[in-house]
Amino acid sequence: MIVAGVDPGIQNTGIAALEMNKGSIEPVTFENIQTKKDDPFEIRLQTIYENVFKFLKSYQPEIVAFEEIFYSRNVKVALKMGHARGVALLAAAKANIPIKEYSPREVKLSVTGNGNASKHQVQQMICRLLNLSSVPSTYDISDAMAVAFCLCQRIKFEKLIEK
Repeated sequence: MIVAGVDPGIQNTGIAALEMNKGSIEPVTFENIQTKKDDPFEIRLQTIYENVFKFLKSYQPEIVAFEEIFYSRNVKVALKMGHARGVALLAAAKANIPIKEYSPREVKLSVTGNGNASKHQVQQMICRLLNLSSVPSTYDISDAMAVAFCLCQRIKFEKLIEK
């Protein structure tokens, strides 16, 4: 079973695909979707939408996970993040892939055992848990892997409860 995780942002959007197979979780692929700062805002959103959609159509995950929206003191930043998240969610909906959402605390707890872990701690643990040979180039990628890993853990847990 292939699952995906998306960490949307207006400048960088991390996206990752993981495969669950007989209890193990393996990385399939991951990438960073980067928008150009000089592009108009709507073009940046279009870039995010098109690349997330293309990724999802290419790897055909059965489900895609997103972190729930966080609260920011900077309203302008929060609104831009919301737009990026919205087009990424739309891409998943357009690809007919079910969506699951987890709070940042749930994701951190699933990956590190600490709901208040730093981005660096999440990145280090995701490297260990997925046996990555190198550290992902951005926190956006490791966050996408982390939310996908959280989804995998939840699926495994639900299967245990069903038995």
